Amino acid sequence: MTRILIVEDDPTTSAMLVGLVRRQQWDCDASDTLAAAWTHLRARAFDVLLLDLNLPDGEGTDLLQKVRRCAAGELPDPKIPVLVISARSQLRSRLTALDLGADGYVIKPVHLDEVAAVIRALLRRRTTLSAGQISWRDLVMDPNSRLVQRAGATIELTEQEFAVLLALLEDRPRPLSRADIQARSGNRVGDGGAVEVHVHHLRRKLGDDVIETVRGVGYRVPPA
Repeated sequence: MTRILIVEDDPTTSAMLVGLVRRQQWDCDASDTLAAAWTHLRARAFDVLLLDLNLPDGEGTDLLQKVRRCAAGELPDPKIPVLVISARSQLRSRLTALDLGADGYVIKPVHLDEVAAVIRALLRRRTTLSAGQISWRDLVMDPNSRLVQRAGATIELTEQEFAVLLALLEDRPRPLSRADIQARSGNRVGDGGAVEVHVHHLRRKLGDDVIETVRGVGYRVPPA
């Protein structure tokens, strides 16, 4: 069963997140300090970590760095996806968390549907990473090595372009709105306007046939 670790010291927010996780029929543990969270992480493997930044015994980023610095074998899963949930809305805070290894960032007050969507995106990405390469026509994407090739030629993508393409390939041929793409990429690709720019660059690099515009909805990778 999918297991989520919630690290949040506000009782109301923690209860909301626990309720959300259980409604999705996932299992969870909850901690309100960094020390308790570290004990949980050392004891068992989790599929996603929901992490507040402002905690009684330190900064959530301290735990994030500690996890990402662990070598294989020091924790059950040092590569656990981390979703930061914080009231800090400044761009600098978001970029710092992502640069330190967070996989997504949601700003409080939380919208539970958004949190659930980002968690599902992280779980899908985790499954994709385990499964290996994704193929579509003559396009091959390897999430593990971040290699993208078309017709045997390697295509260099930015991190944001890679995240947009991965989201669209994972859900193909279903169309995704700009908000869907933001959620499935852990909010790492910018706002709706930024998504449009990334799609433009992907078409230029990969070809116009890779991403279709679905009027009134968003974008999709068509059937192979």
